[in-house]
Parts: sequence; C-alpha cells; structure tokens
Amino acid sequence: MKSPGESSADILLSRHGVQRFPSSRLDLFVLRAFLSGEECDALLAMIEAQHRPSTIANYNGDDAFRTSSTCDLSPEDPAVAALADKLAQLSGIDIAHAEPLQGQRYEVGQEFKAHTDYFEPNNSDYDKYCSVAGQRTWTFMVYLNDVEAGGATRFKVIDKLIQPERGKLIAWNNRRADGTLNAATLHHAMKVRKGFKYVITQWYREKPWG
Repeated sequence: MKSPGESSADILLSRHGVQRFPSSRLDLFVLRAFLSGEECDALLAMIEAQHRPSTIANYNGDDAFRTSSTCDLSPEDPAVAALADKLAQLSGIDIAHAEPLQGQRYEVGQEFKAHTDYFEPNNSDYDKYCSVAGQRTWTFMVYLNDVEAGGATRFKVIDKLIQPERGKLIAWNNRRADGTLNAATLHHAMKVRKGFKYVITQWYREKPWG
C-alpha cells in the first residue's frame, strides 16, 4: 500500500500527458500545459507583487550562488490553495506532506547555481530543517512564462536541458529506488539572458508539514 507521503512513476505516468525522461540515473517527468495561461498570469502577478531576495539553507560563501527572488505564497489565497490541491491530485501525495508553495523570480543575469533540493544529513542545519517533517522527497516545479532567452533548468549529471515554457511542469524524485538521496538530481537554474523567469515550486516531505 502506498504511503500518503509518496508518489511513484506508476502514479505519474497514469496521468494524461505526463512523460518520463529516459534515464536510469533519476526519475524525471514533464507535463506540458499543466496550468492555463490565466492561472499562470494570476500566480505571476502575486510573485511580482511580493518577492524578496532568495536565501539558501546552508551558506557556502558564494554570494552569487542564488541571486533570484522568492515569494512565500499564502495558502489562504484561493488560487494558491487550488494549485496546491491540483499538485496533490497529480502527485498522489497527501497535501499534509506539502511545504507551503513558493514562487521564484529571475531577472537578467540571475541564477541558482547547481544544487540539490534535499538537505545534506551531515550539514549543521540538517536538524533545523528536517527535525519535524523529515527530508524532502519529491519536487514539482511549474514555469509560469516563456523566457525570451536563457533560464533553462539543467540537470548536470544527465546533461538534460529543460527550457522554460508557460504552464509546463517538471517533477523529480530526490531519492533513488532504495530511498537513499540521489545526487544525480543536481540541477542548475541557468542565467536569464533576456526578460524574466517566474516559477512555482512545491516540495514534499517524508512526514506531514508543521
């Protein structure tokens, strides 16, 4: 029986339009037109209205490592709540395991250098971020606009470039089949060369959030 905090390739591939990237190194999925243009515009406007400089959990001394802005989206907003529910329906993961949704905004020259979404167990801040809800499991990310130039997401280990496309969702399991953390999920939000890039990210946890 599936855990309420878990998705799977079988679940995702049973959803209409979901495609799996052919790799033995990680589970990576793409779904075009997950959000409508109207949904994208409404979420983009929220991010534009209330973004702040992004931070990283464990500062590595590189002030240019993550140069985007972040927006903490209120779960009380009907559009945000609807998106969280839509993502839970797609993933099959109980919404109790979802972190609050976040939006990210990238201007020309901004990026998030190669990183993984899980928290390193040997890091000093691991207990701070994982003591209640546990480790991050799945990542679901939606592009809200077409970027004029740049802004691709590059999975470095498998050398896969995913171009931003309005409404397109990408998803990946941050672990291997045996449950261990998967370093092949290393990905780089590459620099925007022209225009802006807006995305929404949903992370799920091993245990209920909060």
